[in-house]
Formats: sequence, C-alpha cells, structure tokens
Amino acid sequence: MATGNKNRRQSSVTDKALSALGILLCIILVPILIINCTLLIKGYTSDEVPSFGGRFPMIVLSDSMYPEFSYGDLIICRTAEPEDVEVGDVISFFDPQGSGSSIISHRVLEITEEDGSLSFITKGDYNNAEDSVSVPEENLVGIYIGVHFAGVGNVAMFMQTVPGLIVCVVIPILLLVGYDVIRRWLYERKHRGEKEELLAELAELRRLKAQKEEEPDLILLDEEELLSPDGEGARSKGYDG
Repeated sequence: MATGNKNRRQSSVTDKALSALGILLCIILVPILIINCTLLIKGYTSDEVPSFGGRFPMIVLSDSMYPEFSYGDLIICRTAEPEDVEVGDVISFFDPQGSGSSIISHRVLEITEEDGSLSFITKGDYNNAEDSVSVPEENLVGIYIGVHFAGVGNVAMFMQTVPGLIVCVVIPILLLVGYDVIRRWLYERKHRGEKEELLAELAELRRLKAQKEEEPDLILLDEEELLSPDGEGARSKGYDG
C-alpha cells in the first residue's frame, strides 16, 4: 500500500512536469508555426503583404530611418487607406522606382493631390535629401504604428531560409508530436500500473477475508478442548468403554 501511494505521488509529479512542458511548448511553438505557415502560404499565393488582423511585420534592410529603427529590426505596420495618411507618418510602400516587389518605409514630408489621386513625398530620417520620386497612393502598403523589435528582423530573415524552416517549422512540429506521443505513453503506463495495483489490493483483501472466515472454526475447536475434563484421555476412555 505504501509503495502504491509513493508511485502515485511520483506519477503526479511527472504528470505536472510534462503538463508544464507541454504548455510552454505550445506557448512558444504554436504562434511561430501559425505565423510561419501563414506567411509562407500568403507569400506563395498572393502578391499582397500578408497581415494578421490588419497588422503586418516588415523587416528593415537599411539604416535610412535611423534612429527610429535600424537594419535588422522588425517593425509593425497597419493597413490603411491613402486618406488616413498624415504628414509625419512613417509609411511602407512599394518602391515606385523598383520592380514592384521591394518595399520601403520612410517618413511623409508632404501630401499632394493631382486629378483626384494622392501622392506622398517621403524621406528617410537618416538621409540628407528627400526621395527623388513621390509615392502614388496605389503603392501604399501601410502605416508604421511605432512598434519595432531590435534585431528580430534578422531572425525573421533566417526563418525564410531552408535551415530556418527546419529550425522554426519542422523541429517545432516534431517536438509537439513527440510530446504528444510521450504523454500518451506515460498516461497508458500510469493507468496500467494503477490497474495492476488495484488488482493486487483486491487479491489481498480477498485473502484477508478468507482468513477471517476460517478463524471461528479454530476458536470453536479450542473451546471444545478446554471444556473436555481430561482432553485426549477422556475421549480415549469413552472409546474403551
């Protein structure tokens, strides 16, 4: 019985440790998996910048906006309409001089309107001059919301490589699957052990019950011997007569 209680306490400690580990893995890995998978799917199936609830991350690839943010930082922007942009905002936009895939984040110095369409004159805070070409409203991607994470952009760029996919997608999936397999195996072993302990305890109770049922016969026999005048001799005398 004492051994059974000790095993149960050990199993309880193990269960709590595994549960805490599973929760920690879920907190860390599930968001990474969701973000990575969403970015990958949207990146291959859409020309738009993937967003989550109207928010999207951007990786900074130059120091043109230093000290607001620097190379390797991860900035958070929100989707917006051209009418929402104000002078002083930092906007992300497709480079009007590029191929249509590169995105720049610079501060708006002036907003102009021509034939009902808005254009933005922009400049990097660290640059000496404003950008040579104004940004048409259709190139607008979003507005920087003032949140950035120093150096996280380097991690995000690593996640887009094959080794990064292995580290940030494949390994987390394997860890979650491995945790689930181990948890199920320990659960089954624990309950199998508890079942064996219960069966052993039941067998012991049956043995004790059977032993108690035999005790009245032994007590009755002892009483008969005590009541006999001379024990074995009296029975022998009665037989000879």
